[in-house]
Amino acid sequence: MSKQILGDDPFAPAGAKADDKEEGKAKKPKAKKKKEEAHEPVPASAEPEPVPVNEPVPVDAPAPEAASTSVPPTSDGYGPSIDHPPPPVSELREPTERAPATEMERRKLPLEFLWKRWRELAMRDRSTEVDEFGRDPNVAARIDPMLDFLYDRYFRVESEGMGHVPSEGRALIVANHSGTLPYDGAMIMHAVRKEHPTHRAVRPLVEDFVFHFPYLGTLMNRIGGVRACQENAERLLEEEQLVAVFPEGIKGVGKLYAQRYQLQRFGRGGFVKLALATDSPIIPTAVVGAEEIHPMLTKVTWLAKSIGIPYLPVTPTFPWLGPLGLVPLPTKWFVAFGEPLYFNAEYGTEAAGDRILVNKLAEQVRQRIQEMIDSLLKKRRSVFFG
Repeated sequence: MSKQILGDDPFAPAGAKADDKEEGKAKKPKAKKKKEEAHEPVPASAEPEPVPVNEPVPVDAPAPEAASTSVPPTSDGYGPSIDHPPPPVSELREPTERAPATEMERRKLPLEFLWKRWRELAMRDRSTEVDEFGRDPNVAARIDPMLDFLYDRYFRVESEGMGHVPSEGRALIVANHSGTLPYDGAMIMHAVRKEHPTHRAVRPLVEDFVFHFPYLGTLMNRIGGVRACQENAERLLEEEQLVAVFPEGIKGVGKLYAQRYQLQRFGRGGFVKLALATDSPIIPTAVVGAEEIHPMLTKVTWLAKSIGIPYLPVTPTFPWLGPLGLVPLPTKWFVAFGEPLYFNAEYGTEAAGDRILVNKLAEQVRQRIQEMIDSLLKKRRSVFFG
């Protein structure tokens, strides 16, 4: 009995096994020969077979679209290779384009007529062109009557030293800051536009927290206010404009009533760097009367941070009277413009990088404004009647 080798066909006759082995040995050289023939170079004289042009397509042939979406089988008949997976179905399908809406479909939009009328109503008093900082001449003209009322009748502002404000060219108005809300910036801006011989426009730099109030930050932009930062101030001065800055910042508007008219530290002297770098004169300005419009007794800081403002003021009227407590008291105001300080004539623009000198000059400006404030307070007889 012959032994059966693993892999042999158990149903094949016994004599066929030896013949298959001999035939296998005989077939091996033929396979090698075919392999060598496959690697033989094609002679140059051999011409490629001509490709038939306009060959008729068989009836049973699949359509081009169906052929592009089918996956060709491999030689072993087991489907696509793992190394070369077929493209996803989403890529095989052609993207479908939505047909454009017809005129009848456009007319069927809900309340389109009302929305159109609302847009026309909202933009009826808006200018088609505003400057790069958002000032709208039409909105500014609409707010002018309100500023006139505050300036002439409510706060009864008296200004002096308007001749120290240049008629043209760049300049930096540096003033004290107070009042909880930036009424002082609006009054300085309106005073120069109303009282100056050339009616120049002033661009006050406004603190960031003002823009957290609904509509207030946008309104400040529309009437000429600019968000406070060094880059905005430089761009304005390079355009030969008047810029009003308040170096006290939040510390100024957040002073308690017991600290009124006591100037806080002027930061790191950024306004002095700005004046030196842009070759601009500094006009020291004092405002008296704004400290009493919202006499702050104390302030809440732990709750204010969650709503995006630095503090919540507690005054004799707010929050006890609700929104009515935000109405300022009708105090008497005085605004004084001092003689310009031109530091570039002595130090030059290179001095802007000298931190010690910058702090020294900033302290000089602070002392000058404090002296002007003390002088105005001596003249004032009453908070409400002047």
